[in-house]
Amino acid sequence: MIAEANQVLIKRTRGVLLLGTILGGWSAPALAQQATAPAPVAAQTAPAPQAAPAPQAAPQQRVIRSVAVRGAQRLEAETVRSYSGLNPGQAYDAEVLDTAIKALYDTELFADAQITGADTGNIVIEIRENPVINRIVLEGNRRLKDDKILPEIRLAPRQIFTRTKARSDVERIIELYKRQGRFAARVEPKVVTLDQNRVDLVFEISEGDLSKVRAINIIGNEKFDDGQLRKEMYTRESGGLLGFLKSNDTYDPDRLAADQQKLRAFYLTQGYADFRVVSALAELTPDRRDFVITYVVEEGPRYKFGAIAAESELRDLKNDAIIKLAGIKQGDWFNAKAIEDSVTRLNEAAGVLGYAFTEIDPAYERNAEARTMGITFRVGETPRTYVDRINISGNTGTRDKVVRREFRVNEGDAFNAIKVKRSQDRIQSLGYFQEKLEIKQEQVAPDRVALNVEVEEKPTGQLQLSAGYSSLERFILALSVEQNNFRGMGQSLSAGINYSRYSKAIQLGFTEPYFLDKQILLGGEIYRRDYNSFNFVGTERNRTYSQAQTGFGVRLGFPVNEFINFGTRYTLNLDDITLDKSQFYTDPDGTGPLPSVCNPLLAGQYLCDELGKRTTSLLGYSLVFDNTNGIRATRGQRLVFSQDFAGLGGDVKYIRQRGEAVKFWGLGRGFILSARAEGGYIHPLQKGIRDTVDPIRISDRFFTPQLRGFDIRGIGPRVRRTSYNADGSALIDDDGRVTDALGGRAYYQGRIELEIPLGAGARNLGLRPSAFVDVGSLFKLRTPALANIPGTCFYTTGAGTTTATSVGESLDPGETKADCRAAGTGETFSFTPGYREQFLGNSARPRLAVGIGVNWTSPFGPLRIDIAKALLTQEGDDPKLFSFNVGTAF
Repeated sequence: MIAEANQVLIKRTRGVLLLGTILGGWSAPALAQQATAPAPVAAQTAPAPQAAPAPQAAPQQRVIRSVAVRGAQRLEAETVRSYSGLNPGQAYDAEVLDTAIKALYDTELFADAQITGADTGNIVIEIRENPVINRIVLEGNRRLKDDKILPEIRLAPRQIFTRTKARSDVERIIELYKRQGRFAARVEPKVVTLDQNRVDLVFEISEGDLSKVRAINIIGNEKFDDGQLRKEMYTRESGGLLGFLKSNDTYDPDRLAADQQKLRAFYLTQGYADFRVVSALAELTPDRRDFVITYVVEEGPRYKFGAIAAESELRDLKNDAIIKLAGIKQGDWFNAKAIEDSVTRLNEAAGVLGYAFTEIDPAYERNAEARTMGITFRVGETPRTYVDRINISGNTGTRDKVVRREFRVNEGDAFNAIKVKRSQDRIQSLGYFQEKLEIKQEQVAPDRVALNVEVEEKPTGQLQLSAGYSSLERFILALSVEQNNFRGMGQSLSAGINYSRYSKAIQLGFTEPYFLDKQILLGGEIYRRDYNSFNFVGTERNRTYSQAQTGFGVRLGFPVNEFINFGTRYTLNLDDITLDKSQFYTDPDGTGPLPSVCNPLLAGQYLCDELGKRTTSLLGYSLVFDNTNGIRATRGQRLVFSQDFAGLGGDVKYIRQRGEAVKFWGLGRGFILSARAEGGYIHPLQKGIRDTVDPIRISDRFFTPQLRGFDIRGIGPRVRRTSYNADGSALIDDDGRVTDALGGRAYYQGRIELEIPLGAGARNLGLRPSAFVDVGSLFKLRTPALANIPGTCFYTTGAGTTTATSVGESLDPGETKADCRAAGTGETFSFTPGYREQFLGNSARPRLAVGIGVNWTSPFGPLRIDIAKALLTQEGDDPKLFSFNVGTAF
């Protein structure tokens, strides 16, 4: 392409020189003719005067006789003549013709243009038109798809192709790749010639690898080593064990500037007020794959805080109060972040007093010799501010009143910064809008402020068919219709069907959070739930009892104050607990066509005692304190205490109480620490049918907590049935064990979890890893009736092959198969080993597990993966290292 462009340039130059030569030839004969013309004859009587020097003649212009066009294909001849500016009858010279050629090239329609016939006045414009683009093809672009590149290209199909525009488009494509961190990208434009003066323009793209930051070098730092300073930057060096998860190890010029600010901010928090970055240089390695970044810094001396003073013009905010709120002490190391925090606290304090736009200016007094920095907080005079109006925008589906009723200040009220912040948290907690919602303050008068909130709605209703897999339930199917902002009124309407291996449910519910436009929550639901419990036969789960629950509930709630809510509820349930008759029942009389009696030898007496139908009438209340800042809280705490009384009618009577406390701390840089504690206890108000039967039915007991590091229902009271060996002297291995979890009347659980931030790339993928410690226990259950069944002989009496009725004779524990032969008198016999039941896990001693996990908003739906190691266990517990849960919507 470069050679072809040079040929065009040479042709242009030749044309201009040819015109100059021709026109120069026209003027020379004319001048010669003037010089040789005879002088006029003078009178003979007068002396011949001396001839004066002749003036130099101007170049002669000629007139265009005609203008013809050759080589035009798409363009009309008249159009080409109009572009050139040449017309018959027009005077011309070399400059006029040169200007015409330039005008033709400036149109970018022609690959070549020449003018001939200048010596005769019959001008001929010979052109070669630029081709028309048939199509534009991108090749080699895998990281950036066509829909990202083509909008940035100026050329397009059916446009005139020019090499200038093609080169510009090459630069645009390369710039796109540079923004993606691929500085080694190369683009080669190629032209494929077609008929009818058309071309295909092909951009061959070599994307190259991401240009990583190979090394970050820092020169001039004496107080802090390179590694510590690198941790303060946004940019990271490439490589490492988890390098594939990094998104901030690519070179970004904007990030380079931000890193300089981060370095300065770090040094200013350490007392180095004179710190500066002398230079920052990013060098591309010779292979054009990576960058090496070098910072030259100058630390300067370290300063301490000098005298701390205040000058306040607000009568409600005295100097002493300002110094106290600032929280800075003379003699401490200078810290710019501490000053920013002090200004924030002072603004909040002024906002609580009703001053929305207080000017707080920290004045610095530097003493270079003593290396101290005195601070004077100057608070300007500001009128008390009132809320002029509240403006809500962006809510296309949600009604204004749904947002407005969450404001803690009203129009006309005195401004209060704390209440405005609380209003922001309450609106965010609705769950109707995107995150990072902010209430902005706009001063509309010296003493008036408008509160503006621009919301961005997110979907609150869904028709969802979900499928998934969990380590407990195996395959899960769920069909649900849910609208959390029904009619834009903030109401909740839900209906759902769930199906899995161990549970099935159908429910319909409705909640009105502002009944009659008052702060009264009214809701209710009806449901049917079928739950199949399971035990373990060795390591395999096996279904045991089934619980069918049909009922309804209503609830009522209202706020006590800004952070405390009270709620009450009533629930009526009909429970029916059954066992599979073909598996766990027998016919003791042998008269019925089907088994009719629960066999304790097959099911265990503890399960046989639970069978039957019972009605539960439950009245309860909850008291909730919550000042967290949203659904995904980063600060605040939540406290819940609830009690339920069963016995207002019905067949069961008990009091159940539960408590929960959780607190969140935002540690900065995206780290979120949370601590949770909860517990519960059920106190029976009636006796069991026997001393070996717990008065709290199995369907009413706690089966929480679910500790990571243990399987579902992996801790707490349980009965383990173990078979004897054939010789009766020992027990067989785990493959012969059956374990039934029975739940408990008391539990407690504690959890500490640290959410760890990742780079922007991982956050965009929806990854939120965490490390945690779980502790808890489930206990307090009456010891059930247990069995210790010895081996049994079955022998046949009779003569020859005649078979008589089998008779069973029990052996004592420890007796062997040989004892069975000795006891038998018939010719044939068989031996069935016995079994022993043990009651385990009924202890308040803690179980403890530590681990790591990750929440992932995956394309398949929300997924949680945990890897946890149980450190404290008890006999009978079921530890589990790995667990996950995932679902999807389609």
